[in-house]
Amino acid sequence: MSTTQTPPVLAAELAQAWADIQRYHPELPDLAAPESLIGESSSACGHELSFERLLHEAVHGVAAARGVRDTSRAGRYHNRRFLAIAEEMGLDHPEEPHPSSGFSLVTLTPEAKRRYRPTMERLQRALKAHTAATSSDTSRTFRGPAARHGSSGGGVRVKAVCDCGRNVRVVPSVLAQAPIVCGGCGKPFRIPDVVGAGAVAS
Repeated sequence: MSTTQTPPVLAAELAQAWADIQRYHPELPDLAAPESLIGESSSACGHELSFERLLHEAVHGVAAARGVRDTSRAGRYHNRRFLAIAEEMGLDHPEEPHPSSGFSLVTLTPEAKRRYRPTMERLQRALKAHTAATSSDTSRTFRGPAARHGSSGGGVRVKAVCDCGRNVRVVPSVLAQAPIVCGGCGKPFRIPDVVGAGAVAS
């Protein structure tokens, strides 16, 4: 499978896994940009990209749909309202909350593992194929300082903008894999030329 084919395939698998979660939790909003999860991990969530991480993100989606404030401290601390929804959705946190991240490090319950087993297996295959395709030629690619130092932060994020004035922070390699489309105007986000020029300068 080629590198150019893999990101769209993985994004499609993420979207399908999200739809599988929606079958059990219809109030969960649609996932606007599944490709934005590729190549990134979340220190607040504490997980590399996986079904468990996706279900964690879905908890935030249900909280948003209900108007529940499930985090504080700029999104780092996951409170008991987050935990209550997480438990509804098949995630558990058997220990006391972490001092800085609260109940963020949730894990799948045995029931959730049974419920989502086919979804998890399908997504795991797509993740393995993506990893194999994107790491096959590391000698000619630049992955950023976070990757060089073994960080799980997914690389340095830069500001990407769309024509209507909205902006997001994104790892350039993630944006290069597939467009991230603005929900406001329907146009793709792009990294301004001045940032792009600095990124490629030697």
